[in-house]
Formats: sequence, structure tokens, C-alpha cells
Amino acid sequence: MSLREISENVKLAREYALLGNYTSACVLYEGLLEQIKKYTYTVRDSSFQLRWQQLCQEIFEEKQQVQDIMSTLENFQLDTAPPALSNDDFDARPVHVEQRHSACTVSRPSNPYKKEAKEAVGKTKDDKNKAETQEKDIKRFDGTGYDKDLVEALERDIITQNPNIKWDDIADLEDAKKLLKEAVVLPMWMPAFFKGIRRPWKGVLMVGPPGTGKTLLAKAVATECKTTFFNVSSSTLTSKYRGESEKLVRLLFEMARFYAPTTIFIDEIDSMCSRRGTSEEHEASRRVKAELLVQMDGVGGATENHDLSKMVMVLAATNFPWDIDEALRRRLEKRIYIPLPSTKGRVELLRINLKELELANDVDLDKIADKMEGYSGADITNVCRDASLMAMRRLIEGLTQEEICNISRDEMHMPTTMQDFESALKKVSKSVSVTDLEKYENWIEEFGSC
Repeated sequence: MSLREISENVKLAREYALLGNYTSACVLYEGLLEQIKKYTYTVRDSSFQLRWQQLCQEIFEEKQQVQDIMSTLENFQLDTAPPALSNDDFDARPVHVEQRHSACTVSRPSNPYKKEAKEAVGKTKDDKNKAETQEKDIKRFDGTGYDKDLVEALERDIITQNPNIKWDDIADLEDAKKLLKEAVVLPMWMPAFFKGIRRPWKGVLMVGPPGTGKTLLAKAVATECKTTFFNVSSSTLTSKYRGESEKLVRLLFEMARFYAPTTIFIDEIDSMCSRRGTSEEHEASRRVKAELLVQMDGVGGATENHDLSKMVMVLAATNFPWDIDEALRRRLEKRIYIPLPSTKGRVELLRINLKELELANDVDLDKIADKMEGYSGADITNVCRDASLMAMRRLIEGLTQEEICNISRDEMHMPTTMQDFESALKKVSKSVSVTDLEKYENWIEEFGSC
């Protein structure tokens, strides 16, 4: 049983269901379930097995829906059937014969059920045509020359249409937002201006300590630009087969050009593109780096023709910029420092994290922010999370499982106090050292492009 046969049977079963041929659709769905189960047994990869099991569940649910429609129609026909007439009814009814002197045409009343059936068939055909039109309008990447499973995996696991992260969802980092808007967003809004020497940057590198919001900034860029967002990690482009990783890199960029305008975000890029020529470097790793560098140079061709609708922007983030290969650093022309939040930024982060939490009257966010000097955005989130659990910990202390389960909602209604935040600050320490901050600042001073 091939994948093509399964795909064709799925289309045929859904087509029968749309046209109202529910009996044939149910038969096809039954056969499909058996085919998918047999094929699942031949798949060795556990991740692919899980996906096939999910498909089997979807097909089973579709079959159940068709069967529900069939049972509903049967009940409707039984309820609306006219009562049967006995022979006594015919004998008791008087017969009146009217004498006609001339031929006349007999007009038969229209059958309402026939009319409704025609309308239903017409509506089904319209829905089918509409669905086919929408399917044609959606761009589908032609993976000719590539493994179909690789194309489907990239489309399913990487592409995210509109991540829905706004600039307002990110506290502080005004300088970084301004630079990203100039490098990525404004060329999409002002295509007539960004031409020639003012063409957009090929790539942007975000450098900074962990937990400062680099990934959120990348998603905000994708949202504001209304672009297709590719979230790539080293595991995405890694394969155990020789030469497969290079093909994945090339396939990624070809798909990005097809779905352009596109944002490719490569998180922790130092794990993929560390310095070449070291003794620890493997040959396969060097080939992947070389292919990535070639493809990133090829991305620039989309902007040289002044067609910004075909633009592919590469965003990268790293916590170890000093480990990145020099050639990659050259291709990432804009290098932005994402620092720890300022005092104002820490207050904004506290408000964002605590907007759904009830606070006691003694809570002073400014004082809490002053005590979190040197904390990253992730550290501040951990402090808020720990403080929000303090009241619950006091409530359930010493209680049994049954007593905890019987706690009412009114008893759970406990605002978070200033004492809770002070206790949380004693437990959660900052994760970035002063030495690390100096290394970031020195690298940006030498290689930064703000």
C-alpha cells in the first residue's frame, strides 16, 4: 500500500461525503482505516508513527460524522412519511366525476421534496467548487526532486502563519525594536524607498544573555510584516544520513523563497555555525555550514531586483556570538545587542506578567523592580510565578489530599502580597553574571552594527 493510494482514497471518500453519497463514503472510510493501520506497522520512526495514528483518528471521526448524518436522514424520513391508507378509507371516500366537454391540460403540483433535493445537490456542488477554488488559491510548494516526507515535515513543523506577537507584548527594548523595524519592517511598508544602496539587510543577528526576549522579537517581526515564519533549530536541519542535512538546508531556503515574503529565524545559530577549521569539527558539519553560507548569499538575489514581495529575511539569535564563524558574521550584516531590562522595563515586565493576578494593596512594583537589578526577562517571570504560588502553599500546608480537593473557590481567592514577592526574590536569583555581561559588551563594541 503506497502513500499515493491512501491519499487518493482519502480524497475520494471526502468527495463522496460532500456529494451526499454517504454509503459509499462509509465503505471507503472503513477501507482507509485498515490501510492506514497496516501502513503504520511498517513505519519505524516513532514520530511518524504518532502522526499516522493522529491521521487514523481524524479519518475515524470523519466516518462517525457521515454515519451520524445517515442516521439523522433515516429518522427524518420515518418521521415525515405519510400515514398508510387502508381499503376502508378508499371505500368510505365519495367519488365525484365531473363532466368535461373539452380537452384541458392537467397541471400537476410540484413535488417539494424533489425541489429540496435539487437545491441540496446544487448547494453541495457549490460548496465543492468553493472548496476547490480555495485549495487552488493556497500556495503549495512543489517538492519535485526532494523527498516528499521531508517537504511535509518542514511545512508541518516549521511554517507558522502569523505568530501573533505584537510589539506591545514585549517590554522595554525600544532601541532593538527601532533597529528591527528599520531593518525588516520598514522595507515592507516603504518598498519605493528601500532600493539600490538602501536595499534591506540580508540578515540580522540578535546577541544577548539568555532570557532577554530575542525569540519574542523575531516573532513580533514576523507578525508585523505579515510574513511566513520559519522557526529553525539545529535539530531541524540534522539527519543521520550522509548528505541529507545539506539537502534540508537547501530545501528550507527554496521553500522560504516560494512562500516569500518570509522570515527565517535560526535560534542558537552558534550550534550550527561555529568556527570552521577547528580540530573538533566534523566533515558533515562543515558541509552543512558551507551550504548555509551559500544559501544565505543567494537570499540577497531576491532583493536586488527591487521586488520586496519576494524578500527573505534571515534573523538569527545567539548567546555565544564569539563562537560564530567569521563568514556567517559577515553575512549577518546587522548585529543588535539585546541587553537586560532597564528599571522601567522591569516594571513593564512585572505588569505584563501580573495582569491576570490579583495583587494586595501593599504591593509596590517600583520597589520590586529596584530589587531585581541584573535580572533577565525570564528571571522576572520566574519571580512572578513563584510569588503567585506562595498563598496557595500557605493554604494547603498540613492538609490531606481529601481536604485539598474539597477547598472551595472562595478559599482559593487569595491576592498576592508584597511579602510573597520578597520571599520569591530570596529563592530566585539572577542567571546572568557580571563577567558574562562584560563579554557581550566587548563583543558588541568590536563587531556590533547598531
